[in-house]
Amino acid sequence: MYNRRQKESGRRPFLLAGLALVFTPFRALADGDLDPGGLTFKDFAARDRGSSFDKVDPMIGAGAQPTQSQVLEINNNGGFARIRFNSIKVEVAMPLGWQANEDWERGVGFSEDKRYRLILWRVDFAYEGVTGAEQYAAAKAGAIQSHRPGVKAQARKLSDGTFLLVYENVPDKDGQRTVFDLVVSQPGQPKQGALMTLGVPASDADRGLKLMALLKRSLRVDW
Repeated sequence: MYNRRQKESGRRPFLLAGLALVFTPFRALADGDLDPGGLTFKDFAARDRGSSFDKVDPMIGAGAQPTQSQVLEINNNGGFARIRFNSIKVEVAMPLGWQANEDWERGVGFSEDKRYRLILWRVDFAYEGVTGAEQYAAAKAGAIQSHRPGVKAQARKLSDGTFLLVYENVPDKDGQRTVFDLVVSQPGQPKQGALMTLGVPASDADRGLKLMALLKRSLRVDW
């Protein structure tokens, strides 16, 4: 099923075009872990007791007919809701006040003002024409820089084997943005993986990175 979805998404040529640009050598920062720096989901949340997750906004939907995602838990003290995207079998926590919906190939979450936007996918690395998460990260970083001059991409391998990509100077109608990618491999099956993307205003890049740390800690993939 996921292989078919990857074919229909049309991302493969885009990745292959950029592979040679950054993989030799792979642009990386020092190994390490994402750190929320003392922030919690409450620092990003609204005090609405999870009511926002009853809404579906078609303007930011994952597809032409987005469906509401499953709410597994509302944690008012922690400032988050635990969401399951059944179409891709992925769970993640999101700040209260956000919304979440999905279509057949991805899950989407976003803040009330839509300045923070989250997308989750499943990835078939073999279909994408790469050997695994590291080559996929390199290919995507190269492709983004090739197709969007002015965007600066950096990648870092985290201590748990996942890969963090950071894109700066990403153009948007409301001003420049910073985008974070987390690329995860399936344990014991390195040709399959998942991708979590968080986009924030460039002025919020530091807070966005801390939120990405919280999202990463909460991420669960039903492989």
